[in-house]
Amino acid sequence: MFSRRGFLGTAALVGASAVQGRVQAASIPEAPHMDKVVMQPPLHPVSGPDYRPVVTLNGWSLPFRMNGDWKEFHLVAEPVVREFAEGMKVNLWGYNGQSPGPTIEAVEGDKVRIFVTNRLPEYTTVHWHGMIIPSGMDGVGGLTQPHIQPGKTFVYEFEMRKSGTFMYHPHSDEMVQMAMGMMGMVVVHPRDPGFRPVDRDFVFVMSTYRVDPGTYLPQVNEMTDFNMWTWNARVFPGIDPLPVRLGDRVRVRIGNLSMTNHPIHLHGHSFAVTCTDGGWIPESAQYPETTTDVPVGAVRVFDVLADNPGDWAFHCHKSHHTMNAMGHAVRNLIGVSRKDLAKAVGKLAPDAMAMGSTGMAMGNMEMPAPDNTLPMMTGTGQFGPIEMGGMFTVMKIREDLARDDYRDPGPYQFPKGTVAYEVTPPAAEPARQQPGKPTHKMKM
Repeated sequence: MFSRRGFLGTAALVGASAVQGRVQAASIPEAPHMDKVVMQPPLHPVSGPDYRPVVTLNGWSLPFRMNGDWKEFHLVAEPVVREFAEGMKVNLWGYNGQSPGPTIEAVEGDKVRIFVTNRLPEYTTVHWHGMIIPSGMDGVGGLTQPHIQPGKTFVYEFEMRKSGTFMYHPHSDEMVQMAMGMMGMVVVHPRDPGFRPVDRDFVFVMSTYRVDPGTYLPQVNEMTDFNMWTWNARVFPGIDPLPVRLGDRVRVRIGNLSMTNHPIHLHGHSFAVTCTDGGWIPESAQYPETTTDVPVGAVRVFDVLADNPGDWAFHCHKSHHTMNAMGHAVRNLIGVSRKDLAKAVGKLAPDAMAMGSTGMAMGNMEMPAPDNTLPMMTGTGQFGPIEMGGMFTVMKIREDLARDDYRDPGPYQFPKGTVAYEVTPPAAEPARQQPGKPTHKMKM
């Protein structure tokens, strides 16, 4: 869990740019650290304007301290180990113990001071994606600031000029550092708590990785052939569900820092896209959707009224993005005789398994795999194998959840007569004589 020691009280102001010297270093707030992979409770405001805090799928919000009029945060860029799902851990780079880093929450008009300490083996920066800030705080190494060298701490200072949903990531050896998981979300709440209020507010960022079976390190030079499709660096069944009370107005904020677009689909409801990283969409310009495409380097926010109880699939609609560690070179053998194929393959590889002649359903297969490798499709529901992986989870809408209860409510208890069921077709009728056909004489 994270520690909040040192987040009460005051400290001396620190100027923008590098933090140097013992006097200045003593004023740096403590950097909280997180070692949990499940969604942490919302961090409610204790002073200032009221707002509905967000919850981060498999993540948390970064605590801050007040220093006069300034909200002070401390990010630490460092190597981390992230569990994508039970049975697979990956060596990444991130912030404050996790990848992606913690969500930063503030309020429109806040003055924020964000300390960034570099514990990576190379220099870095932090860019505040989508935010309107002074050029010298934009975080592009070599252009708007010096790179933050290993062991050094820089500070960024700016005012949150507009509310909305934004991201943070390096602009320093970006190909490597973002491919290693360095990213996070920023949520700036409206100053007016009556502006488009919601009852529950979820946030996550999407990223993709190429992690070869049996290995622990992403291939950072990969551009197209990814095999791990993640929400907050987790894959199904490791992605948190979204517990929601029946009748809640729900907001879901989605950032995309992967290498491709993702059409995100929610079952059982229609919703309206209400915000991007460019700002709020006027209500007159909104229209109903069930799927919204999230482009690369963009944010999409949708609001939905949870008026249909049940367990509702929530996923990327690119079918290969709901799989784990898939091999893209597997041949399509549908329609091929498995018996003949197994005989031929067995001569070359006695331990091999011929598969795919009737499809690729994985639910009942038990196949050997290298250590630290997840099945291609996994997860089990109350009716059997779910056969999903990657960018998939469930919005669980229940009538009896408490206001701040985000625990998994378990499988939905379906009302009697509301589950699809099997029917038995009638037996084939006996052949009937066609009209005009002669009948055979029967012996009496």
